[in-house]
Amino acid sequence: MCEVQNEYANMEVKILEWEFDKEEFNRASSHPLQSWEWGEARKQMGIDVLRIGEFQKDKLINVFTITFHNIPYTSLTIGYLPRSVMPKDELLKKIHEEGRRRNAIFVKIEPYIVTENKNLKAEDTFSNLKFQISIRTSPHPLFPKWTQMIDLTLPEEKLLANMKPKTRYNIRVAQKHGVIIKEMTNNVGFEIFSKLYFTTTSRQKYHGHNDIYHRTIFETLKKDISHIFIVFYKNIPLAAYHVFLFNKVLYYPYGGSSEEHKEVMASNLLMWEVMNFGKKHGAKVFDMWGSLPSNYNRSAPWSGFTRFKEGYGGEFVEFLGSYDMIINRYIYYLYNIVYKLRRLIL
Repeated sequence: MCEVQNEYANMEVKILEWEFDKEEFNRASSHPLQSWEWGEARKQMGIDVLRIGEFQKDKLINVFTITFHNIPYTSLTIGYLPRSVMPKDELLKKIHEEGRRRNAIFVKIEPYIVTENKNLKAEDTFSNLKFQISIRTSPHPLFPKWTQMIDLTLPEEKLLANMKPKTRYNIRVAQKHGVIIKEMTNNVGFEIFSKLYFTTTSRQKYHGHNDIYHRTIFETLKKDISHIFIVFYKNIPLAAYHVFLFNKVLYYPYGGSSEEHKEVMASNLLMWEVMNFGKKHGAKVFDMWGSLPSNYNRSAPWSGFTRFKEGYGGEFVEFLGSYDMIINRYIYYLYNIVYKLRRLIL
């Protein structure tokens, strides 16, 4: 479903200024986290945003949005390049150079590329640069390496047939109870979503982003990318999803649910209606954002939402992985020791 970028001869790398055409930028973007709006949202959070474009004969081919995050009480930063196409050597050298200018310890790179090689390491992926730039497999990735994807070009009957019997049954249960689903991509909808989302993170002891983050993302992306869907039963909101629709791909990054009226299976019908929304609006693929692998331990953390997503009959997909471009070697290894200690304490 995702392919490694094409090879282009005579590629030119340019840093893109803020006045660059947004629509042209987004057409060359590989993922919502590479969109122009995402960069603008991160700027509003006080984060340094660097946009680099790859051009061929003045045509923008690929874009790379890199954020640099300050480490509190220091002059150091950490760079992050999420869900881009695979950066070529010239681009990697440019990122390394810009990272040095911003006093970065490292830049984390997590390409939006499916891997066929289950044991691929950083030294294999970036072999051409291994003697010039130090890149290693990251010990602490930010994105899950796995997701589940659904082919939305299939007819509705086939999509239903591909689901687990229990999921189909739960959808019918919700329909019989008369639950109501509304798209509420507005301030009222966001407030309902926010309440359900933070109720869920508290209940599941999951450390998600804060309210300012979610509010800024929603406000900046709501015109063209963000959509909020809420399911009601007897006028009570039971679940809410904040989804992205971008370049004919539907994404499910954020969701929250209530413990009330679990017997009506509201979340199952909500997900099905979100799929139909994506299909109606031209999405070809539904990327469910993150998952355990297909052979996951049923008692492991994240097993609950992996099982829920699995019910919709998608394909388990493994991405290339997470890599750290090391810029300050000594501080990088010190940072990883502190990171491990912090995780143990928390």
